[in-house]
Amino acid sequence: MGINVQSFAVANLRRRPVVVQTGGFVAGFDPGTTSPYINYATPMPGTRPTGRDVAALIEAFRERGLKPRLEFAPDAAPAVEPALREVGFTVEEVHEYLVCTPATLTTPPVTGSVETPSTDEDYASIDAALSEAFAGVFTSSPEGAARLRRTQENGGAVRFVRAPDGGCAGGASCSAPAVGTAELAGVGTRPAFRGRGIAGAVTAALTETMFAQGAQSVWLEYSGEGSRRVYERVGYEPQGTRLYMALEG
Repeated sequence: MGINVQSFAVANLRRRPVVVQTGGFVAGFDPGTTSPYINYATPMPGTRPTGRDVAALIEAFRERGLKPRLEFAPDAAPAVEPALREVGFTVEEVHEYLVCTPATLTTPPVTGSVETPSTDEDYASIDAALSEAFAGVFTSSPEGAARLRRTQENGGAVRFVRAPDGGCAGGASCSAPAVGTAELAGVGTRPAFRGRGIAGAVTAALTETMFAQGAQSVWLEYSGEGSRRVYERVGYEPQGTRLYMALEG
C-alpha cells in the first residue's frame, strides 16, 4: 500500500497550480498561499537522490521564498530520508496512515444530514469551521474557501453537516482519486458540536463518494487516539507511516 500512497502523493502534487519536477522529486506550489502544508515536495517511488538532486530541490523552494519541505511514505523511497538528513533536513512529524476499502467501510449513525456545499457561503462556512476545529493552525480566508470549491469541482469531494444557525458544524474534503486511491483530509468539528458523530458521518460519506467514483481504497492520517477511534469505527485500518521533513533556516 505504501507504493500506492506515495504514487498518489506524486499525482496529487501535480495538480497544484505550479509544479516543479527535479531529480526524482515533484514539488507542488500554490501562489495563493505560503502555507508549508500546501507548498511541499514528495519523491517518486524508488527515487535514489544525489546531493545535486537535493540541492536543486532546495533551490526550487528558496527562489519562491518558501521553506523546503517534504511529505512521503519512507518505505516507498527508502533512500530519500538519509539523503535529506545529510544536508540538514530534520523530521517534523511521523504520521501513521489508515486505509479503508469497500469491504471494510461501515456507515455510522449521525445527528443531522451530511451535505454537499453549493454556495460561496457554504464553502466559506466550512473553511471557517475547520479553522476553528484545528485551533487556528490556519486562518480562514477567501483563498481557503476557493481551494475547497476547486476540490469539489475537480473530481474530489467536500462534505459537511450544517449547524442550526445555517453554518457548518463540521466537515472535511477528499482529493480526487489517482492510481486507484484517494486521500481524505482535514476532518474537523467545531468544539460546540463534538461528540455527535459528525466526524464519522462526514468521513463515511466522503469515503462512499470516492468508491462510487472508482477508487479502490481511501487513506487518511489521524492526529490522536480519539480521531483514530472515529476512523476505525468507519472501517479504516493501519497500513503504514508517512514522514514529514523540513529544512529550517
